[in-house]
Amino acid sequence: INSDRILSIQSHVAFGYVGGKAAVFPLQCMGYDVDVVNTVNFSNHTGYGNFGGTKTSAEELSKILDSMDKTGVLTATRLLTGYIPNAASLDVVHRLARKLKARNPDLIYLLDTVLGDAGKLYVAADVIPAYRKILPLATVITPNWFEVETLTDMKLTNLASLRGALRKLHVEYQVPNVVISSIPLSRVAASIPEYLLPSRPTNGVVGDEVSPPPDEQQYLICIVSSVNHVPTDATSSISTVHARCVPLIPGYFSGVGDLFSALLLGHFYPVSNPPARGPPCTSPVATATAHALSKTHAILSLTHLAASTEPLPATDDELDAHEPERISRRMKGRELRLVQGQDIFKSKDPVDPMIVWEKFWQE
Repeated sequence: INSDRILSIQSHVAFGYVGGKAAVFPLQCMGYDVDVVNTVNFSNHTGYGNFGGTKTSAEELSKILDSMDKTGVLTATRLLTGYIPNAASLDVVHRLARKLKARNPDLIYLLDTVLGDAGKLYVAADVIPAYRKILPLATVITPNWFEVETLTDMKLTNLASLRGALRKLHVEYQVPNVVISSIPLSRVAASIPEYLLPSRPTNGVVGDEVSPPPDEQQYLICIVSSVNHVPTDATSSISTVHARCVPLIPGYFSGVGDLFSALLLGHFYPVSNPPARGPPCTSPVATATAHALSKTHAILSLTHLAASTEPLPATDDELDAHEPERISRRMKGRELRLVQGQDIFKSKDPVDPMIVWEKFWQE
């Protein structure tokens, strides 16, 4: 059982597993007490097309947190924030994070900058500058590639742009640990050292032909960057960078980023506070990311296997428009199998480590 207590502030759905529903149960399986504040209360996630419910206003959010404080139950040592629908609510979270940090400088704050994905914003544009203001309070942030581009105003297309974005997040926004949860490998493969790329199939040679290299379109890369020191010039080695490629699992799944961020927070132990089991870690964020990546992939594999046994309708925009229940059936079949996979969260088994990206900052 972990002695740390987590305060989770993110979305809630009655049915399915996104937002807090994807985060809280895994953390409880890991032995954490989790206090929950909902930023929205919806029937189901928006991917179903049809959904209903309410958004928690900034005033309501503030009242809940103030009441917790007055009652003496605002005692979390770790803070996890996910989907915040508007800038006013994010300002409330900003004030909370400052308050908790002032009381406990060792507060661990994982900020999941939920802005959008695949080129599309989920939030109002005024949320972007509000996130930039709160970044310096975070211990770890977990943006996807689109969110990194949005926060930094830099397109991630090669090693130079990746360096520029990480430098901006570390130096200008003072974020000590950046975990880019997913970048399509095809966007940056030309800049990736060969030892970080997926290996060829082990059967290697068929007849006289060498097996082709893995298809870049079928992989994502996860990148971890942890600050070494405050650089004195633009060429300094700002951070230590780790990375790992993971195969894409076919299909559209919701709540994956929420699950990944929760698992990363749950497995993160600062050097001064290592877990009881195992040796102390020299790169706590890379170790936590390795566990989060492995367990998220295991849950997705379990979910995909379960979905493949059901007669789910294929994605077809024209048919879906005429028969909306097709979308609902497909979404239901692809809800994350968290309860069925709870042993994954409880597992203490070793996982494949993240790999150091040597000479990342060298031109």
